[in-house]
Amino acid sequence: MQIKRNGSQGASKGPAEYFTGNVRIEPLFQSPGPAQFSGASVTFEPGARSAWHTHPCGQTLIVTAGLGWTQCWGEPKEEIRPGDVITCPPGKKHWHGATDKTAMTHIAIQEAKDGKVVEWLEKVTDEQYLG
Repeated sequence: MQIKRNGSQGASKGPAEYFTGNVRIEPLFQSPGPAQFSGASVTFEPGARSAWHTHPCGQTLIVTAGLGWTQCWGEPKEEIRPGDVITCPPGKKHWHGATDKTAMTHIAIQEAKDGKVVEWLEKVTDEQYLG
């Protein structure tokens, strides 16, 4: 058994290449194998969001605080709140982040396929974000 104490792994700033606004990523776990899944707590400040992206094995988000938005390509933007669990299927283009006025934190869980967990695409425009 291994216990990773809260805050012991350090946080990093979400790279500007993949995020708009202030985003903090705190790693939570990496599976010991043979499965290859990982989880992180991600905090988006108001107005912050991910770029459009896909996951080869899908992604599960568990909202833990605040108020956010998520959207799959070609579908309406959805509001997400603490306790909501969002499951995005493999290969589905989507984004997620805080609302324009409220921060949001979620736990993101995803599995690697051939060593890859995400494919980053173009940034979400302000028009798409606020639309």
